[in-house]
Amino acid sequence: MRTQNFSKTTSLLLIATFALALAGSVSAADPAVPYAKSSDGLPTFLSDGLGNDTLELVTFFLFFVGYIAMGAAFVFFMSERNSVAPQYRTTMTISALIVGIAAFHYYYMRGVYADYGSVSIEYRYMDWIITVPLMALKFPSLVGKDAITDAKFLGMGFTGVCFSGALIMIGFGYLGESGAIDGMLGLFLGGVGWVMIIVATGTPWSSGKGVDNDKIAPELMWSTNALRWFIVVGWVIYPIGYLFNPTAGISDAVSAEIMAVLYNIADIINKIGFGVVAWMGAKKATEALAAAE
Repeated sequence: MRTQNFSKTTSLLLIATFALALAGSVSAADPAVPYAKSSDGLPTFLSDGLGNDTLELVTFFLFFVGYIAMGAAFVFFMSERNSVAPQYRTTMTISALIVGIAAFHYYYMRGVYADYGSVSIEYRYMDWIITVPLMALKFPSLVGKDAITDAKFLGMGFTGVCFSGALIMIGFGYLGESGAIDGMLGLFLGGVGWVMIIVATGTPWSSGKGVDNDKIAPELMWSTNALRWFIVVGWVIYPIGYLFNPTAGISDAVSAEIMAVLYNIADIINKIGFGVVAWMGAKKATEALAAAE
């Protein structure tokens, strides 16, 4: 039976995730000064006529959609983990971790917006500082160690470059959005980290410095390039959202709600999409292995 084959790591992951969700529900249940609720159970600021009520409602809606979608994706990836060959189960575990961690943070971001009417960048960056490096780990877990080159940059291999790039991108992005440094400087330096990840993983048209296309199994090539499309194109939504941050001070057209909407859409597309295309590749590779036996 598939459900009888859950590994110890998988079981611990499930327990930890449910424990975090329970802790989150307890700590978020008693906000200090929450907004009053209207007769329909929604926060009153969504229909008070102050500001853009439609945009606020869309923002509120997308926080809920993000929370539920990430949670549903977590269940799906965990349930599908043992439907793929053993060498691809780490990929499925990473996919589940990414959306599980995101669901946890979206629960908090939803709570902050519902209770206080404010968009939290702190919870957002807590999520990203964990999940973005995990997204880079998808490559070696999916394509296999043989496809990862020995190329070095400043003494770092593929994993080191991707992790460093993620930390640079997220770290400077937060400093820029929080107002700790100039917003444009934060955007530029964060972009350097993004470029590091692209150079290491490659583009849909070429191998990366850290990934050799010639050593990737043919049945995994489509999924590998799809992951690259997410990084090269899908991640473009994030710097666009950054431009609307009121604290960064880059543009006069600032709106925390527009920023949140763009970030939420980007997260739903990229985090869930990343996992889905990796799952598709793992399933196809598993079928190829079975046919070869």
